[in-house]
Amino acid sequence: MTSCMMVPPNIDDSQSSSDAIVRENANVTLTCKATGSPTPSIRWKRDDNEKIVINKTFEVMEWEGDTLEMVRISRLGMGAYLCIASNGVPPAVSKQIKVSVDFSPMLSIPHQLVGAPLGYTVTLECYTEAHPTSLNYWTRGDDGRMIHESKKYKITSVAEKPAYKTHMTLTIFDLEPADYASYKCVAKNPRGETDGSIRLYMSTPPSTIPSPTTTELSRKAWDVLTEINNSIDGNPSSLTFQNGKGSKIGSKSQSNLNEIDKSEQKSSDLDRKSSYNWPPDHDAAVTLAITTTTTGTITILTLSVIAMWIIR
Repeated sequence: MTSCMMVPPNIDDSQSSSDAIVRENANVTLTCKATGSPTPSIRWKRDDNEKIVINKTFEVMEWEGDTLEMVRISRLGMGAYLCIASNGVPPAVSKQIKVSVDFSPMLSIPHQLVGAPLGYTVTLECYTEAHPTSLNYWTRGDDGRMIHESKKYKITSVAEKPAYKTHMTLTIFDLEPADYASYKCVAKNPRGETDGSIRLYMSTPPSTIPSPTTTELSRKAWDVLTEINNSIDGNPSSLTFQNGKGSKIGSKSQSNLNEIDKSEQKSSDLDRKSSYNWPPDHDAAVTLAITTTTTGTITILTLSVIAMWIIR
């Protein structure tokens, strides 16, 4: 009687790939060998859980087999890959292999023409992509002089995700006429270098336009005007309202409404071809001017109402 020995998996580093550095668009082959009983199976996955790009048209979450081949790898394929060996005998084991993809710097400039007024502060910005990480700096485009951190300039270079991306900024304080010029952001690494130009020009300061003021009639005053409007034979849309200093309407406003109603009843029997001036009392004054044509047809109707209520 023979017994079967169960042996957990073990990755053989001597026969497996180590960290790799390749040029962008090169082919990459990773190998992972493991021993154990039963014979372990190998699967691959990315440490960041992104898809593995096998070629330009095929990508997978996991790949099975001792060998992982990636055709014309791009910077997006840069990262850590895990080969995981398992055979049903715990524990499963894994090995991390880092793949670095080198490429020359690239620049992206959101705004190549920037305007700012005298005395203001302005920030210029560039985005770089490079691996290995590039040396980034700013120069003045007219003389090529490198710009250093000072009271006049503030320089930042912040790494982003993925790690090969960097955000560069140049802040210029208290702009003077001599500051208006061309500026360059420069990125260099062992694979190459590149630069981009930003032109800074003088703009006019922003103007502050005051918002127009508006005067609103109180609710009671508007009701009075509406009632007068409805009592006049003509086109209500031709009425023009002008209100002076308004005040709250108290209990005495009811007598004012009655006075206006009486005046409306009297005016309805008068000759509309004439112009009337309604004498004001101490609480309200209404002036109605009606202009007629020779045919007696009302063509222009202007109602000017000045309503004033004094609460004692």
